[in-house]
Amino acid sequence: MAMKIAVLTGGGDCPGLNGAVKWVTKSALDPHLAKIRSMECEVIGILKGWKGLVEVNPDDPASRAHHLVHLDEEVVRTWDRLGGTNLGTSRTNPFNPQKDRSDKVIENIKKLGVEVVVAIGGEDTLGVAYNLYRRGVKTIGIPKTIDGDLVGTNYSLGFDSAVNVITEEIDRLRTTAGSHGRIFVVETMGRHAGWLALYGGEASGAYIILIPEHPFSVKRICELLQERRGREIHYSIIVVSEGAKPEGMDEFVKGDKVDDFGHRSLGGIAAFIADEITRETDFEARFVILSHLQRGGIPSARDRLMARRFGIAAADMIFSEDFGRMVSLAHGEITTVPLKEIIGRLRLVDLNKYYDTDRYNGKRIVL
Repeated sequence: MAMKIAVLTGGGDCPGLNGAVKWVTKSALDPHLAKIRSMECEVIGILKGWKGLVEVNPDDPASRAHHLVHLDEEVVRTWDRLGGTNLGTSRTNPFNPQKDRSDKVIENIKKLGVEVVVAIGGEDTLGVAYNLYRRGVKTIGIPKTIDGDLVGTNYSLGFDSAVNVITEEIDRLRTTAGSHGRIFVVETMGRHAGWLALYGGEASGAYIILIPEHPFSVKRICELLQERRGREIHYSIIVVSEGAKPEGMDEFVKGDKVDDFGHRSLGGIAAFIADEITRETDFEARFVILSHLQRGGIPSARDRLMARRFGIAAADMIFSEDFGRMVSLAHGEITTVPLKEIIGRLRLVDLNKYYDTDRYNGKRIVL
């Protein structure tokens, strides 16, 4: 009997997800490798992340057709070229203490005959995978987050593509900023970690970069802008993470609504900074919120390559029975780490190594 493997994507979408699904599928079904392993496999995709396993009725063919999709080499052949996730996604948390549906998920996994679940996502999605593993479900994780804040790995799917989007959009902004001599404040994603703003800001040559790890002073921002006046050009680009905070203030939120994992939607910091600059100086300031543009588009070359490597590694973990772990990139090599080591922790920007807390930018001295 073939081993049944389920694959799902959870949390925010991003480029690289489809490629990871493709390479898990192709590696598991590879006829040459099947002979070496002496094991046949079947791969199914779970639609809409953990929500699919919560809502599917394994005894109802119509429900199975609505929540599951058969995956084979022909189905996934071109997926690595596509952004987003063809399996769909959600922020459903089966272990939400307000409405715990974990027993239902475990029951559905057993009824579907699934032996291994490969979850592709960030800390929340992988946290569910770990909790299921503790309950006896064989799970494997693949890291995905454009924020780059997952511990245990030096790379997560989607990050490079998002940095490219930020760079491209700021390149476009420069033409109008220069034409009008304006300050543009660009808001990126990054709830707790500033990797996306830092890398995007450095790649695009932003004058000021503001990250969650270091509360900023509006007064200092204005001083830096005044210092530059007439020295180089007549406009400046400021990049700010959505989770960055002014000194003595909390992060900016859009409302009180929280998702299944207890997160509130962030946003508004760029507008605040632009207003403060206009109020405190004679500069003309505008803001741009990149928002979901950072998640869109086709995967970069690096995300296609890492999706392939992570997907193949996840399949290898299945056959070596390396469960309860996440695929990882460490020191340039593919390895694995226990899921329990990444839960409740974040990979934050090391200010001493990477950030100039006086000039609000990446450090220029790296040795």
